[in-house]
Amino acid sequence: MKKSKTLIYASLVLTFMAFNSSKAQEDVAKFGIKGGVNFSNLYTDNVDDNNVLTGFNVGLYAKVPLANNISLQPEISYTGKGAELVYNNAFVSGTAQFKLDYIEVPLLLVVNVTKNFNIHAGPYAAYLISGKTTNKSDNGNYNFEDNINTDDFNRFDAGLAGGLGLDLEPVSFGVRYNYGLTKIGKDDNSANNFTSPDAKNSVLSFYAAFAF
Repeated sequence: MKKSKTLIYASLVLTFMAFNSSKAQEDVAKFGIKGGVNFSNLYTDNVDDNNVLTGFNVGLYAKVPLANNISLQPEISYTGKGAELVYNNAFVSGTAQFKLDYIEVPLLLVVNVTKNFNIHAGPYAAYLISGKTTNKSDNGNYNFEDNINTDDFNRFDAGLAGGLGLDLEPVSFGVRYNYGLTKIGKDDNSANNFTSPDAKNSVLSFYAAFAF
């Protein structure tokens, strides 16, 4: 948990420094909006990719040049994560959706391989603003929706992000993968009955961006 908090604090500090640096480089720094679609899951030792949850992301970003073909890109966005999970035991079976909404702050190092193509990677930190479950099996035999809410999940998430981008100024497109390093559920809570005490976020995103 200490490592996760350290990663969160470091991301926020570096983001603040990057935005301050961009003010001194207004003639070269770029700002913009971005948004797209998420395909998220929860992973443990055995990842089940058959039950992804579709969500969206939207936010702001800055791109601050550091050297030739290298930039620092801090972002802040609203992003939906979670998973659709199948539960099955001796008494009931069905499908549940875990919807986790975060305010996320990635800090990415962007390297332009060519003029229009880049790779980017870096840490991200996120804060959970909403967590809920939905029972998708409407048989009326089992209802846990009122028993699992935001308080059953860890507020902080942190991990690593990496992806590819295509720059067609002022528009750009990209794909990114977020690999969570912190578990989503608190120890010994009801959410763990359906996921796992060690479940972490896994998100594949496709996005479009517009620079000002």
